[in-house]
Amino acid sequence: MNEFRALVVNKTETDFTVNVQTLSLDDLPEGDVVIQVAYSSVNYKDGLASIPNGKIVKTYPFVPGIDLAGVVVSSKDPRFREGDEVIATSYEIGVSHFGGYSEYARIPGEWIVPLPKGLTLKEAMALGTAGLTAALSIHRLEENGLSPEKGSVLVTGATGGVGSLAVAMLAKRGYHVVASTGKETEHDYLRTIGAQEILSRNDVCLDQIRPLDKQLWAGAVDPVGGRTLATVLSRIQYGGSVAVSGLTGGTDVPTTVFPFILRGVNLLGIDSVYCPMELRRTIWERMANDLKPAQLAFITQEITLDELPEALSRILKGQLRGRTVVKIV
Repeated sequence: MNEFRALVVNKTETDFTVNVQTLSLDDLPEGDVVIQVAYSSVNYKDGLASIPNGKIVKTYPFVPGIDLAGVVVSSKDPRFREGDEVIATSYEIGVSHFGGYSEYARIPGEWIVPLPKGLTLKEAMALGTAGLTAALSIHRLEENGLSPEKGSVLVTGATGGVGSLAVAMLAKRGYHVVASTGKETEHDYLRTIGAQEILSRNDVCLDQIRPLDKQLWAGAVDPVGGRTLATVLSRIQYGGSVAVSGLTGGTDVPTTVFPFILRGVNLLGIDSVYCPMELRRTIWERMANDLKPAQLAFITQEITLDELPEALSRILKGQLRGRTVVKIV
């Protein structure tokens, strides 16, 4: 444990590097719990952390990786003991606090979730922040009245991490899932993970957005935002809800108040970063049980720490499908 491997990004006045280096425990930031990391995962935010103008990393040199799962090797926090299997995602991990792309991590105890029964460490990272976001979206939709008998549910950006897991989770819950994607080659993939209808991106994000359009879906999981969100809001059934968690389609939403005041549509903001710990634990328990995707292994591919730089580049180009798990040790 004196020396271990980690992916380090560094930025100077003249250079930017991303490579695997040897670190020691003294290089790790403060924290209550030292974890031997078994797996991490690849997220869009991690891709941004690996480029010089990504506006994610605060100080350099830095170890990215917003997700990690592993085994406690030492703890000053009475809630955790040596040998405990744990998960840590979001908060400041991989942003201002060294993250999961490292064989060891030191994390504050209040950021850590015990691994629920029903999940392996690898499965936990196949879910990761993307799974937490998808499951939290479904949880909030159901809190606001969504149920399978109400009608179909749209998932935008359906081949991405959040989208893929949302499709699979909704299918397991018995919903009629409509998946939207801009990738015509991925229709078989979407059907395999549970989509019953598939729409092109252009079918959902229309050139002309009407204030109110035909009522099509009882609810939607939207990790895209932008014009896509505006179009979806205009086509949600009376009293339905949209859970929005992303901005890959842009930050501006050209909508009106009409869906909200004439159809009672609910717009639910989903934040997995600072999600309260009590709710976070509830969602992880659901992901180990009724929201554990039946096709989780099919959605997931595994890479090594040495293959990580290429994967980070590919996720920024939209070239990764589903979830990519990084085997650390």
